[in-house]
Amino acid sequence: MRRPLILEKTASQTQAPKSEITGAILAGGMGRRMGGRDKGLLKIEGRTLIEHVLDTLRPQTGQLLINANRNLEEYRKLGLPVVQDMVGEFFGPLAGVASALRAADTPYLLTVPCDSPRPPSDLCQRLFQAMIQTDAQIAAAHDGQRMQPVFALLRRELLDDMLAYLEQGGRNTGAWYKEQRLALADFSDCPEAFLNINTPQAWAALDHHNP
Repeated sequence: MRRPLILEKTASQTQAPKSEITGAILAGGMGRRMGGRDKGLLKIEGRTLIEHVLDTLRPQTGQLLINANRNLEEYRKLGLPVVQDMVGEFFGPLAGVASALRAADTPYLLTVPCDSPRPPSDLCQRLFQAMIQTDAQIAAAHDGQRMQPVFALLRRELLDDMLAYLEQGGRNTGAWYKEQRLALADFSDCPEAFLNINTPQAWAALDHHNP
C-alpha cells in the first residue's frame, strides 16, 4: 500500500486545464439512511442538493455529467448526460466513478457526491495542484481529520484497474485509491465544505430547510 502525502495549498500554482476535466456528480446510491429517498433530489433553500453542487462545479470543469441509477428523467431535466452504473447493482461510489470514467472523453475526472451541497469553489484547482506536484494518478481531498475519497481528481487511465478491482469483489474506494499513486490535498481550512446530508436529521438541521 502506498503512503500518500498531504500537500498544503501553495502560492505558485499551475492552472487546472478546465477543457481537459469532466466533472461527475455521484448520485447513484440507494439512500438507505434517508429511508430510500434519492438524496440528490432533496431540497434545501428551494433547490435540489444536486443543483447546489452543479452551481459550484460548473466554473471548475469543461464538461459535466451525472451518475444516477434511478429517477433518471428527473436528472436529465438538468440538461446533462446521465450515466448509470456499468457494473453491479448499487455497488457503491467506486462503481459510479468507474462508469463516469468510461463515459468521459477527457484525461481527468473530478468527482463530487450529490449530497454535499457546498463543495469548495477551488476544489479542482487544489486537487490538480496536488496531483501534478507528485505525479499522482489520483488526488483526493483531506479535511484535516480524514480523507474525503469521493472528492477526487482521477486520471482516466485508471479505468481498467478500477474495473478489475470491482469485478474481483472490491468495493472500498479509499482502499483502492491507496493502491495507486495517491496525493492528498489539504482542505483543513474549510472542513465545512464536506458536510454530508445523509440522514433525515442532517437534512432537517440545515437552515431554510424545505420539506
